[in-house]
Amino acid sequence: MRVVTPVLLALLLVSAALAVTVSVQPAPTGLPTGTSAAASSPDATPASPPESSPPQPPPRVYPRLPRDPAAIASQLAAVEAALRAPDTPTGLLGELGHRQQVTYRRLAADPALAARVRSFLPVGWQGVMDRHLAARREFLAMHRGGRRPAVVPAWRIISPQPAADLLRYYREASAATGIPWEVLAAINLVETGMGRIDGVSVADARGPMQFLPTTWAQPGIGKGDIRDPEDAIHAAARYLVRRGGLRDIRRGLWGYNNSRHYVRAVLLYAELLRMDPQAFTGLYHWEIHYASSAGDLWLPVGYSQSRPLAVATYLERFPASAPPGP
Repeated sequence: MRVVTPVLLALLLVSAALAVTVSVQPAPTGLPTGTSAAASSPDATPASPPESSPPQPPPRVYPRLPRDPAAIASQLAAVEAALRAPDTPTGLLGELGHRQQVTYRRLAADPALAARVRSFLPVGWQGVMDRHLAARREFLAMHRGGRRPAVVPAWRIISPQPAADLLRYYREASAATGIPWEVLAAINLVETGMGRIDGVSVADARGPMQFLPTTWAQPGIGKGDIRDPEDAIHAAARYLVRRGGLRDIRRGLWGYNNSRHYVRAVLLYAELLRMDPQAFTGLYHWEIHYASSAGDLWLPVGYSQSRPLAVATYLERFPASAPPGP
């Protein structure tokens, strides 16, 4: 009998998802969504691709969770194992990381479902799930009672620096300052999805570590380019030291964001990385999700808005950015 490894199971899960969901790909500039130059003429004959054309990867999709808690638990355990397995194909990591992310976001918002899923989850993954949900719920608490925005933001979503480069930046900054690398990685994650968000916040913060220009300009803090990942990560470490982070990392993080929920969330992600450095692979492959009035929108790499746009208008153009129905 064939043994179903975590990697094979994860491949089967992703393949099944691709069969039932719709691609999230921004349309090329100049052509309406779902059209092409060939399709514009009713008499056009589709051109055959050159024989030398390489096979195209499957389109990225918004992950859909199973309805059954036991199935969610089985899928989550397979995804967690595959993200840590050395034989997982590199091209599959993005799908796996995104599925992990969507699962934890859904469970964090539904404690009753989370409890049922946890009861089916292997004991070895329960602590991982607990830390993920605790961190996510701190961010939910930050915005509890607030009105979700009816516009999508004026951001560009770009590909992050390679994971190996980011890990090197975190560790070099840690060696230079004494600030744990896991804290720097957690800040980079929660601020911009490890550099995916290229935009200016409502408070005028910018760059992968979201510095105010006035803070960057302080003597001994900002050196180089505020938008450069390496420069920004080193500057963040120096800033945490300046704010007392070597004596009490919570004080340093409070200087970064005056919210106890923010501080706890960053430390929970940092603790996850400290206890299980391999968890970085999943976190690195998380996508940008935006909590809007229409739900948890996925803003994929390639998203680009020079000014805020009504959520309804955005979804008319890119409907698959919306979460899939039950």
